[in-house]
Amino acid sequence: MVLNGIKAVIFDLDNTLIDTSGASKRAMAEVAKLLTEKSQFSEEEVHSICHSFQTKLIHEVLHSPKMTIDDLRVSHFETSMQDVRPGDHKDLAEECYNLWKTYRLQLMTLPDSTKSMLSELRKSANLVLLTNGNRQVQREKIEACGVSPYFDAVVVGGEHAEEKPAPSIFFHCCDLVQVKPEDCVMVGDNLETDILGGLNAGLKATIWLNKNPHTNGNPKPTPHYIINCVTRLPDVLRNLQ
Repeated sequence: MVLNGIKAVIFDLDNTLIDTSGASKRAMAEVAKLLTEKSQFSEEEVHSICHSFQTKLIHEVLHSPKMTIDDLRVSHFETSMQDVRPGDHKDLAEECYNLWKTYRLQLMTLPDSTKSMLSELRKSANLVLLTNGNRQVQREKIEACGVSPYFDAVVVGGEHAEEKPAPSIFFHCCDLVQVKPEDCVMVGDNLETDILGGLNAGLKATIWLNKNPHTNGNPKPTPHYIINCVTRLPDVLRNLQ
């Protein structure tokens, strides 16, 4: 494949290569079933607990070195339950979290079409996986979906001083595969991390994966290219100016 001077492609993981949001939603549905069947929580309370857990995930910060990310997420469930009904819910919280985590990881698969695309691209360019997030959480996802063999380097933001969109982590990715930023492109679904970071680092191009074309008709920051499916990437790369 001729890539017009592109020497490396940097990929985001969540909701770019794997359907993290879909896996999380389906796993939470299993938790809701468990809560409905095994507890005295009403349907409304179950909805509140699940919504609260998901909100806490978005804003979570692991402050204490004595607490693992698993401990923190069990506490998310426990406090969510206590908010709707005071009491000791620790055992149930642990059961809910273990179900959610296990089922979610099982659902995080790399589609065959994506595997084929990555294998073909790697014949012409270095591939780097760059994902933000807690080290344990992201490494578990990477292992679950079996994505590592398709990449020349894997970088987890939580293992570094700065994450996307900081230019430093993009420069680190370039250094790992010994290419210049201007010879790389960034592919991801998040405008504020993937696209902004790629722009700030001076990459050759940023390619935004927007699976809902009816939204963000005028995205900011502005990516160089937009695709609605990651497997459309090779077409963009062949014609990239």
